[in-house]
Amino acid sequence: MINQYDLEERTAKLGGKIIAFCQKIKISILNESLIKQLIKSATSIGANYMEANGGNSKKDFKNKISICKKEAKETLHWLRMIAITDKEKREEIKSLWKETHELVLIFSKILSSLK
Repeated sequence: MINQYDLEERTAKLGGKIIAFCQKIKISILNESLIKQLIKSATSIGANYMEANGGNSKKDFKNKISICKKEAKETLHWLRMIAITDKEKREEIKSLWKETHELVLIFSKILSSLK
């Protein structure tokens, strides 16, 4: 079980879960670009969080956290679009959407505390 407060691990796990989820989807002309976009945005959350932790300044940290939030919100969008194109995956998407939404809230809180 991961520590819910270890955001490096939590964002990496989400990226991994999204990749595993996407591997189970039958690719079609309708969903191919959606899947690619979902993987890009979901894995970008963790990559940007790692960069934020290695940032050289508070401004750099804030910028990277802002990108984390943006990528998490984008991930929510792509999950929603895939739910539209693949009704059979909606239950699994709910779990991924919940975790991603929690990350949006966490990054929002971090950003509000930096002002």
